[in-house]
Amino acid sequence: MNHEETTLRRPSIMRFALHGVGMVIAMVLGMMLLAPIWSWAWPGLDENTTAQALVMATDMSIGMAVWMRIRGHGRRPILEMCAAMYLPFLVLLPFHWVGMLSATGLMTAGHLLMIPAMLAAMLLRRREYGW
Repeated sequence: MNHEETTLRRPSIMRFALHGVGMVIAMVLGMMLLAPIWSWAWPGLDENTTAQALVMATDMSIGMAVWMRIRGHGRRPILEMCAAMYLPFLVLLPFHWVGMLSATGLMTAGHLLMIPAMLAAMLLRRREYGW
């Protein structure tokens, strides 16, 4: 790749990365804004790790879906990205249920695995995400 191609490609990789960062910020905002509602609506939520993980994935999905819609994305990419929020927990929950993974381990691993799941969804539609 020559210098000109590298220079032309760099801004699109930057857009791709910034889009990912924007979605992570939207996910965090979704959790922060919706957590008080859940605390009020479901007082014992903190005692149920499975429900807590799925509610957290829902909060992140809502925040991210709103942001993606504002940015002009269609339903399919939004649904794919929402699936990336749930998939890590759906894979890990059985390990938690049989006692192989603590609640803290479930939450930590689930959140860490969201990043590669999101990246996979974004790479499937590189052009949509600015690359």
